Amino acid sequence: MNVLAICGSLRTASINRMLLHAAIQLAPPGMSIRIYPTIGELPLYNPDLECNVPKQVKTFRNQVADSQALLIASPEYAHGVTGAIKNALDWLVSFESFANKPVAVLNASPRASHADAALRETLRTMSAVIVEEASICVPLLGTNLTADDVVYHPTMADAIRDALLDLQTSTIHHILRLAQES
Repeated sequence: MNVLAICGSLRTASINRMLLHAAIQLAPPGMSIRIYPTIGELPLYNPDLECNVPKQVKTFRNQVADSQALLIASPEYAHGVTGAIKNALDWLVSFESFANKPVAVLNASPRASHADAALRETLRTMSAVIVEEASICVPLLGTNLTADDVVYHPTMADAIRDALLDLQTSTIHHILRLAQES
């Protein structure tokens, strides 16, 4: 199972990016997670460009289409989602391969409740299938942990591992259900 991870932060030292790197190491057998590396290079969403989609957007959309599920970790800025994650999602609004895609939302800060709620509302509006069991808060803010530290932290590692197993199971059931319907 291919999972595309999207970090809503452009910071190199982002705790959300670090959380996604830990998830890569904790992925269950049969699950491959890769982080979309260039979210900051997507042009600002402009509906006028839909008839001639920019190359960076085509690449992003192709990676979304090639994945069976998405894993999103994004910080909160001023009680909202970051411009980077909102822009990336805007490019997926009319993208057919995104509709009904299983998505898990990881939150690296218990204080980021406004952005978490806003991100989930946007995803629901876009017809994503939010896998609630796989959408967890891992309290990393202020811990100064590295991805390796998280991987070896029993409580955090178990929570992430369980969330990824839930994402995997839910996605498999979702794929089988879609196959039966067609």
